Amino acid sequence: MRAVVRREYGDTSVLHVEDVAEPALEPGHVIIDVAAAGVNMAEWHLMAGRPSVARLALGIRRPKRPVLGQDVAGVVSDVGEGVTRFAVGDAVFGSAKGSWAERAAANADLLQPLPPATSFEQAAAVPMSGYTALQALRAVGDVEGRSVAITGAGGGVGSYAVQLAAARGAHVTAVCSAAKAEFVRDLGAHEVIDYTTTDPTNPGRAPRHFDAVLDFAGGLPLTRWRRVITPGGRLVLGGAENGGPVLGPLARSLQAPFTRGLKATTLVATSNGDDIAALADALGGGTLRSTRTATYTFAQAAQAVDALCAAIHPGKIVLVP
Repeated sequence: MRAVVRREYGDTSVLHVEDVAEPALEPGHVIIDVAAAGVNMAEWHLMAGRPSVARLALGIRRPKRPVLGQDVAGVVSDVGEGVTRFAVGDAVFGSAKGSWAERAAANADLLQPLPPATSFEQAAAVPMSGYTALQALRAVGDVEGRSVAITGAGGGVGSYAVQLAAARGAHVTAVCSAAKAEFVRDLGAHEVIDYTTTDPTNPGRAPRHFDAVLDFAGGLPLTRWRRVITPGGRLVLGGAENGGPVLGPLARSLQAPFTRGLKATTLVATSNGDDIAALADALGGGTLRSTRTATYTFAQAAQAVDALCAAIHPGKIVLVP
């Protein structure tokens, strides 16, 4: 089968479409004929082998798993022992291993039926970004009637966090570029701060103080956020790509315990069947919508990752075979 692989660590020049072996079918798993696969910064980390500490798990000199991709949408083509929730021919979406391929293996517990009136491309844009946003909000607690700022609001995780926070009754301030302002307002943001002209951590220029900040951009020191977070408020750190080649975003998180007067939580999002089910319900019920705005083919995977890193498109990018 055809798949997007990287046999070594590096920039997007290491991405190639190759013929690889079919995924093995294990108990509790299904095989999916992939119709679409999401593109996340997680794939960039796996491609680049950064931060380098991650290579202890990924492979020191070269990747242990050559095929990339984790978000998936498609049709079940084979069912493993013990799986009763799905049958061959079912349309599904969720998390899989190596979804940037014509076929992928997935734990059945991490899949949901494709919601009504949702395309494969729309569904593939939801899982990782969606459950990361859910878990970030869970770290904050009840946000009803509270002021929540979301950095990187025009990106993948941020675009779902805006919707989910607004649906929970929060007053949402989206921090993003001016080019994505209308995009995030349409998702439910009440206010928008253009980070290129306004420092959101400067209480003299920022529109307000915040009860919580979901920081998915990571460009500002923790001590600066302390200026605008109300007493008892919380800063959630997640997804920032800054921090250096060794520890990456972990370096910033390690500073949190030493920032006096600031309650900070480091988010380590994990695939979760209950969260994917909640996302499916929200998509099917119309309280959450996919933020897929761009589609590339497997052959264009390098361009897709470059576009993601350059934040060219609002929301999410997906790949199709």
